[in-house]
Amino acid sequence: MAKTSDHHRPWAATRNGLAHQLGQIDGFLPGSVVVRHMPCGKPGCACKAEPPQLHGPYIQWTRTVEGKTVTRYLSPEQLERYKPWFDNARRLKELVAKLQIASVHALESEDRQAHTATPAPASQRSTARRGATKP
Repeated sequence: MAKTSDHHRPWAATRNGLAHQLGQIDGFLPGSVVVRHMPCGKPGCACKAEPPQLHGPYIQWTRTVEGKTVTRYLSPEQLERYKPWFDNARRLKELVAKLQIASVHALESEDRQAHTATPAPASQRSTARRGATKP
């Protein structure tokens, strides 16, 4: 649960907006989908003619499971039914990347505010001028 003071923190509106969008995703399927039309190996088949009449469409969904590439064939109906979930996977990656950036900016902004609000002790200021850092 967010604290009331969180609304006044740097990047809070951006982070809350992104979190809300993440909450709207009801399912996602990672990986990639390709639709292929391919020739076969039979001589004299129409796929070898000019122009070729290739076989297909073959709809392939490829993803990684436990470090191994897994491919599954989908029917046109399955592709239509689950297309929003494939789209959601791309959207999820985008939202997570944006949320990460906003979170880093928030931390850096709060860091800058803390450093300008609280002066460093005299011992740290003198070493900072020389370019040395304390462990």
